[in-house]
Amino acid sequence: MIFALPSKGRLKEQCEAFLASCGFRLDMVGGDRGYRARLDGLPGAEVWLLSASDIAQVLDAGEVHLGVTGEDLLRERAGQVDERVMLLRALGFGRADLVVAAPKSWIDVSVMADIEEVAHQYLARNGRRLRVATKYVTQTRRFFDAQGIADYRIVESSGATEGAPAAGVAELVVDITTTGATLVANNLKILRDGVILRSQAHLAASLRAAWSVGHMDTVTRLLSALEAKAAGRALCALSWPGDQDAQAVHVLSDFIPNGVARHTDGVLIAEKDLFSATRALAAAKIGPVSVTRPDYVFQASCPAAEALQARLGL
Repeated sequence: MIFALPSKGRLKEQCEAFLASCGFRLDMVGGDRGYRARLDGLPGAEVWLLSASDIAQVLDAGEVHLGVTGEDLLRERAGQVDERVMLLRALGFGRADLVVAAPKSWIDVSVMADIEEVAHQYLARNGRRLRVATKYVTQTRRFFDAQGIADYRIVESSGATEGAPAAGVAELVVDITTTGATLVANNLKILRDGVILRSQAHLAASLRAAWSVGHMDTVTRLLSALEAKAAGRALCALSWPGDQDAQAVHVLSDFIPNGVARHTDGVLIAEKDLFSATRALAAAKIGPVSVTRPDYVFQASCPAAEALQARLGL
């Protein structure tokens, strides 16, 4: 089972730390500068280290089974990428927004509907369409089409896209941003409804790859651990004296629809409900109540793996 991971930068560091926290340590093959690795705890997986954009490409082409890359890069692939790649899990890092930004000096322009009006005026006055600089051609076209904007043309950017208006290359930009600071520094503003995609790193599976039952077993092992780690972070374990168990369960009955799971003389409860639950127990004079946080909470099934298996027809 071939698993593509980012080869450099902050995304590599975050991905490696995330996998390690789930029990899978990355070991390089052929030294630190190599482009092959393995994951301790996941036999049967061969790791390829590639750039984030290359990972999107090989997932799309079916050259790897799994990969971690930005959703923005996957969505930029031509056609309906969901027919070729399945997003299995958002990983909570590598966050960035794909946005439409206009010059701050355009004081009457704040939403996409204003762009439509400006584009008509620009064409009538200058005899040419409004220019939009971007590296994200596919998503820009889809978004502008959905907004009913036709009087524009795309200027493909290969460098610092945010500098295009100041350089006279384009009037608008569509670019990826994490804080918006670079856009502000270039006297640009994000339109209020101009967020095309709130992207983050995803674990994704190629639907074009050659899958076997053995590959699926390896993926299920990985996904089960990732899901168990995520569940562990979201839950707390409450415990109380055994002779108060029946009363405590009765007091917490209102929390059962919110995902409480029973264990001996205690419950697993959503972290967001922790203080409400402990206050209810204290009011009933139940205690002492101890709270621990599980490293993993494994379920009997793995919905993400089952969904992938169904899509693959295995």
